[in-house]
Amino acid sequence: MGSLPHLLLILPLLFSLFALSVSSAPPRHRLLDGLLPNGDFETPPSKSNLNKTVIIGKNSLPKWEINGLVEYVAGGPQPGGFYLPIPRGAHAVRLGNEASISQKVRLRWRSVYTLTFGATRTCAQDEMLRIEVGSQSANLSIQTLYSNGGDTYAFTFRANRNVVNVTFHNPGIQEDPTCGPLLDMIFIKEMPPVRPIPGNLLLNGNFEVGPHVIKSFNNGILLPPMQVDHISPLPGWIIESLKPVKYIDRGHFFVPSGNAAIELVAGRESAIAQIIQTVPTKYYNLTFTVGDARNGCHGSMDVQAFAARQTIKVPFISRGLGRSKTASLKFQAVSVSTRITFYSAYYHTKLHDYGHLCGPVLDNVIVVPA
Repeated sequence: MGSLPHLLLILPLLFSLFALSVSSAPPRHRLLDGLLPNGDFETPPSKSNLNKTVIIGKNSLPKWEINGLVEYVAGGPQPGGFYLPIPRGAHAVRLGNEASISQKVRLRWRSVYTLTFGATRTCAQDEMLRIEVGSQSANLSIQTLYSNGGDTYAFTFRANRNVVNVTFHNPGIQEDPTCGPLLDMIFIKEMPPVRPIPGNLLLNGNFEVGPHVIKSFNNGILLPPMQVDHISPLPGWIIESLKPVKYIDRGHFFVPSGNAAIELVAGRESAIAQIIQTVPTKYYNLTFTVGDARNGCHGSMDVQAFAARQTIKVPFISRGLGRSKTASLKFQAVSVSTRITFYSAYYHTKLHDYGHLCGPVLDNVIVVPA
């Protein structure tokens, strides 16, 4: 009993030490996911720094540094009969030949980030947009239109320092120097690590981990092929085709399962793959869901799947109503690694918009031992 007063004396000290240890613990890191400063370009240059639409002055566009002929434009009809689609907001920038905009961004060293941004050609010429982040870069061809309201792209990179310079550059391959890509709504997302899920040998087989989805307007996000983007914007998967695939979300499209899926928008030029570890001669079951995005894509939208030496062609007739079906393929592994590949067997456009490429939806891909 004599020790009780001493215990009562030291209890407050113990509680204070415990509270200090909790408060001094490093805070849990929150993944970055949001708009770059003035990434929607809705904070305009001052009127004194505008010559009609041309921005005058290197630092006249708030939060950005500009080089060359950069225009600050509003969507809709333009002088000379042009029409500029800016569906995500009221304003955008247009990059003339050899023009660029850049911004310094503070990031976590070695983390992987994805930029999601609107990029649309403004002339019927071959237009290119170059994205540079530190020592990493990619050239995006925006000649092909995948929607009539402005396309959205993703570019993924690894932060090689804590502060990186994000640059969007028009390399100037057009004949007309006044042409150039429109750029708007630039988001950045820190990509979470993708871990195996029990019951599936594939990583991210449900496509739930992907780039930032613009809530206000989303016509799908084009994920560039492997030749363009050194790090896949679809964790776990390789975009190994000549053309991009499209990342779609439940808020704007029909998605068979979960919140996201992949639309194969360019026939055999639009393919995704993943390499998994397997045991030679052992059998495995591959199951997956195919369907349509309820976006006006009609017709016979067959999907071809490959696994080791086995293949399956899954027929699917779309009426654009948002339907899906599940298919399966049993295959035998022939090595310690097996490539699983999917592509659309045919090319498709929307029923009432022949300039809008579309295709079958792929979702919920699972591989398990047979």
